[in-house]
Amino acid sequence: MNAPRLEIDLDKILHNARILVARLGNRGITVTGVTKACLGSPEIAALLIRAGVSGLGDSRIENIEAMRQAGIEASMTLIRSPMLSQVDRVVRHADVSFNTELEIINKLSSAAQTAKRNHGIVLMVELGDLREGILPRDLEKTVHETLRLPRVELLGIGSNLACRSGVSPDAENMAELSRLADSIATSIGTKLALVSGGNSANLQWALSGADSGRINNLRLGESILLGRETLHRRVIDGLHSDAITLIAEVIESKTKPSLPWGEISQNAFGEIPEASDRGEICQTILAIGRQDIDPSGLQPPPGIEILASSSDHLLVHSASHSLPVGAELSFQLDYGALVRSMTSPFVTKVMKTTAIPDAQVSP
Repeated sequence: MNAPRLEIDLDKILHNARILVARLGNRGITVTGVTKACLGSPEIAALLIRAGVSGLGDSRIENIEAMRQAGIEASMTLIRSPMLSQVDRVVRHADVSFNTELEIINKLSSAAQTAKRNHGIVLMVELGDLREGILPRDLEKTVHETLRLPRVELLGIGSNLACRSGVSPDAENMAELSRLADSIATSIGTKLALVSGGNSANLQWALSGADSGRINNLRLGESILLGRETLHRRVIDGLHSDAITLIAEVIESKTKPSLPWGEISQNAFGEIPEASDRGEICQTILAIGRQDIDPSGLQPPPGIEILASSSDHLLVHSASHSLPVGAELSFQLDYGALVRSMTSPFVTKVMKTTAIPDAQVSP
């Protein structure tokens, strides 16, 4: 089998999605299944739909187009603000987009008129993480300007936390989002259909029993694919954290000194690596590198230590024995390593099933 490769267990992903959809459903919260980390995989998109998500979300219109071409029939949301250069494609292929700029919403309106189809708008609100979002004091004006535009429909508001600055979703900022939704409803005379509270970082708040207020949707990707909440990267009870595994192949295995020799300057990535003298060690090179993965996001098997990486090589130390050329090593991944490996054309993606019994799939 080809290496490097990602082995993707579809049954475990389905299990994770069903559990989260059910648990959040008990709180009156729907799930938008986010496909960006799996590069808009039609197979995974189909699983999310089977699991009961209310729709699919992706940050790249290219992924949405690929899912459409593969015959995926579901409501699709572009969860990154559209580029002006792509508004025609966004209107043709996405049902909804998240927005913060009136200039872009105006262009979406024009594109929707040309295409003779309606396009849904969700306005993103800044709640402290300082990524995308309209400041709360400017929200009502943006709402009314949006409502004046033809062929775009204001569906609701949303927020995004814990992505840039690590600001945690909590009772206070989620209550603020609910208050803003109520204020807008009073101002325009109708209740907003969607109040999207955030992403997998919201799970600790959402499942704590706290009052969810007006929030009725979360956007989940990492928690479904990797089975972890994203504030502390803890495994969520009842979920699989090993649904996706990276496999890499050994291309060199030698006993070498642990310290380099010669004058030390920057390496290929502008770093000056630190090393400690441990005598001779069993150094193994795997045929994968930073072009394909984020090495800091890999969890090696027991007894294996990651030493260093270059564009095309991952160097590891085996404490107990040397690894033969041609052997394969398995790694668990964090979100950053997963996104990069999914994007790499040099990493084969292998879908498989493990036939989890139905009793284990039930929430």
